[in-house]
Amino acid sequence: MTPAIRPGRDSDAGGIIRLIGDCWSEYPGCALDVDGEVPELRALASWFAQAGGDLWVADGEAGLAGMVGVRPRPDAATWEICRLYVDGSARGGGLAHALLDTAEARAREAGAETLLLWTDTRFLRAHTFYEKRGYVRHGPIHVLDDVSRSLEFRYTKPARGIVVEVLDAAAAASAERCLGKLLVDAVSASGAAGFLPPLQPEHARDVWRDVSARVAQGRLVLLVAWSEGQVAGTVQLDLDGPQAQSHRAAVTRMVLDPSGDRQAVARALLAHVDGAATAHGRSLITCELPAGDIACALCLDSGWHEAGRIPNGALGADTVIFWKSTGPGIHPAGACDVGR
Repeated sequence: MTPAIRPGRDSDAGGIIRLIGDCWSEYPGCALDVDGEVPELRALASWFAQAGGDLWVADGEAGLAGMVGVRPRPDAATWEICRLYVDGSARGGGLAHALLDTAEARAREAGAETLLLWTDTRFLRAHTFYEKRGYVRHGPIHVLDDVSRSLEFRYTKPARGIVVEVLDAAAAASAERCLGKLLVDAVSASGAAGFLPPLQPEHARDVWRDVSARVAQGRLVLLVAWSEGQVAGTVQLDLDGPQAQSHRAAVTRMVLDPSGDRQAVARALLAHVDGAATAHGRSLITCELPAGDIACALCLDSGWHEAGRIPNGALGADTVIFWKSTGPGIHPAGACDVGR
């Protein structure tokens, strides 16, 4: 049974220090100097309250089993998840998820637009957990002048609404696990992005490893959509092509969460494709979709032009070719009528 979560108190100081110390001791070189570096642990509930945030803990049989805090950052639209720790004896039962759910809900209630957290580069188990929850790496590594000689990754994700972001190489690599699950779920529901079910998780992860490598090489743009803090869809803009077609880019591999509002997420992704293409100097974008795909009608509604159809272009379905100009000089009359 997952331990009950309650508001933290200053009187929990002993348990908090013990919990953090035990978690840090699992990693070489991590040393907890309370009075020299983190004296706020002596009265952590008051510290969070003074910052406008909150602290929660979960009691276990042998002391505190877990903890988490949250506080607003100076811009007020960003809230930081802080000090999420779970005792080794309490892991695997959902406590970490419950603690993070509690902190994220508090931030959303306060109007947070972005959720932020920092995690030591040595805490590999924590990275896996945060990435499964839709957080991606953003920005440079933070260097701390502490006795542990800590380096920290910065992870963020949108807190509310449907938000689309272009991921850089570091963010794309950190999203591989979450996007792998998204692809497996989408293929299982109805087939997606050229795959037939069942798609094995490791195969899906390999797909995204290749994607993040191409992002790092500047050959691909990866757009990801979040809906209420959960990864809900993705699409790619392929920049590879012959030198004589350096003005073109191809929209590929739209994958949508089958349990979400697929139409709204697809519309949001398509709305950001133009800007991504323009940012990379591309004035013409193309897209090939299975006939009947949810994105077909959305393309026509958002200024794309149908160039033609390929009979049985996908197993059991025709494919439809669309194109769109993001710059001057190309008009619908120039469309190529393929497969008519």
